[in-house]
Amino acid sequence: MHVRPARPGDAEALRAAVSRTGETAVFDDREVQVFDVSAAGVREAAVAADCGFLVEVNDRPVGLALAHPDRDGTAAELLALWVHPEHAETSVERKLIERVARALHHDHEGIETLRVTVPIGEPAAMEFYRANGFDRDGTRSGRGGEEVILTAPVDQWL
Repeated sequence: MHVRPARPGDAEALRAAVSRTGETAVFDDREVQVFDVSAAGVREAAVAADCGFLVEVNDRPVGLALAHPDRDGTAAELLALWVHPEHAETSVERKLIERVARALHHDHEGIETLRVTVPIGEPAAMEFYRANGFDRDGTRSGRGGEEVILTAPVDQWL
């Protein structure tokens, strides 16, 4: 398993990996489409994210994480965390979160917190993030309804 920064040139391989799962898009935790799986959609997402990492197994992408710092520079939001279903329940998700946190800490001075939102009706996703060091930090209304905000200190992954 190899984790590396996502690049625009990864678009076709990542598009193929996502589409093989039968998905047509990568969504964030609020079910908002982050990008479609066309090569152009993947390329655009990789370019737009300040922080993006890809996990490869046998030179094939099996996971992606995208994050973006907030304007105030003290926190960042995990916009997307996608892992191929065949690699769910492995360490791929954890490795992606760790790599994002380390990059945010080193490349964006002052970022102390990583945030993710999960729809209230998604207890499995909430439990996943809680098991990976995130704590509930309130709720908010989102496009898909009420969401739980979970945050974690970036330094726990350093």
